[in-house]
Amino acid sequence: MDLESLRRKIDGIDEEIVRLLDERVDVALEIGKLKGASGMPHYAPGRELEVYERVASLGKGQMPPEALKAIYREVMSATLSLQKRTTVAYWGPAGTFTHQAAMTKFGSSCDYLPEATIAEVFTVVRKGKADFGVVPIENSTEGVVNYTLDMLIDSELLVCSEIMLPISHNLIGKGQLADVKKVYSNPTAMAQCRRWLESNIPSAELIDVSTTSRGAELAAKEGRLAAAIAGRLAAELNGLDVIAERIEDATDNFTRFLVVGKSDSAATGRDKTSVVFATRHKAGALYDALYFFKKYGVNLTMIESRPSGRRAWEYFFFVDFEGHREDSKVKDALRDLSEEALFVRVLGSYPQAEGANGA
Repeated sequence: MDLESLRRKIDGIDEEIVRLLDERVDVALEIGKLKGASGMPHYAPGRELEVYERVASLGKGQMPPEALKAIYREVMSATLSLQKRTTVAYWGPAGTFTHQAAMTKFGSSCDYLPEATIAEVFTVVRKGKADFGVVPIENSTEGVVNYTLDMLIDSELLVCSEIMLPISHNLIGKGQLADVKKVYSNPTAMAQCRRWLESNIPSAELIDVSTTSRGAELAAKEGRLAAAIAGRLAAELNGLDVIAERIEDATDNFTRFLVVGKSDSAATGRDKTSVVFATRHKAGALYDALYFFKKYGVNLTMIESRPSGRRAWEYFFFVDFEGHREDSKVKDALRDLSEEALFVRVLGSYPQAEGANGA
C-alpha cells in the first residue's frame, strides 16, 4: 500500500475509535446516574485498577501496557468529569511532584486546586470545596512526612487510594550546562542530587527555596545563568528546557502519596489498610498490640510513631498492612486490637499501588 492509502486506513481506524469512545461514555454516564441515585461515590479506585489491569492484559500487539494505561487514564478522567465535575486539591504550588502525582492518578480532565499547606488540602476536602486531596506520606530515601501523619489523626477523611511516583530530578533552565552559575531547589531535592552537582557544576551557587516549583519560577525569571532542580512538569509550566535528566544520586527513589476523600474503596483482592492506634502505658504494650497482626497472619508494610501532643510521652502508632478492613482476618485482628489498645481508628482501605511494597 502507498502512503496515502495507509493514511486513509488510519483515518478509518480513528473514526471507529472515536465512535467507540462516544459509546463508552454513554454507558459510563448511565453508570453515573445509577451511582448518584444510590448514593455511591462516582470515583471507584478499585474499579479503576481493574480497568487498567484488564486493558493492559488485552494488548496483544506492539502497544506497551504502560502506554495503554496512560491512554485509559485520560479516557477515565474525561468520563469521571462528565459524570461529575471533579476537583482535586494537592499540596502545591503547580509543578511540584505532588501535582504530578495527582495528574498521574486523575488525568488532565479534572480541576486541580493547589494549596499552600497539607492542612489546607484536608480542609478544602472536608468542606466540600474539593472532592479529593493528594498529599505525600513517605519517601523511599527520606522517610515519612510527619505533618501528613499528624493530619490523619483527627481528620474524618479517609484514605481511598495511594500513588507510587518515581522521583526523577532534572536540571532545568534556559541555557546550557556550561552557562549555569546558580541552582535553585528545595533542600530535599538538592541533597538527593549532591554528588551529581559536585561532579558536574562544582562552582555553581546552590540556593535553597521552599519548593522545586518555586525554584523553576526563579530560574525562568533569571535567564540562562540560573537553573533549577525539578520535575518535567515544572519545566513545562515555566517554559524551561531539560539541561540534564535523572541527576538524582539514588536511582531507586520513590515517593508514596495518599488520596484522601470522604469514603474509602471497596475490596479488590489486592488491598492495603491504614490504621492509627494508641497503647496503654505499660511494659510490652506495643508488642501486645502488634501481636494480633501476627496471630491472624496480617502482613505489616509500615509502622511509624508520633507524639500525641496531648500528654508527655504518649504516642500514636501508624500501621499499614496488606488486606481490606472487610477481610475476615483483618476484622479479627482489628477486633482484638480494639480490645487491647486505648484508641483505634481505621484510616481507610484502598487498592495497593503498583510498585508499593513489591506489588
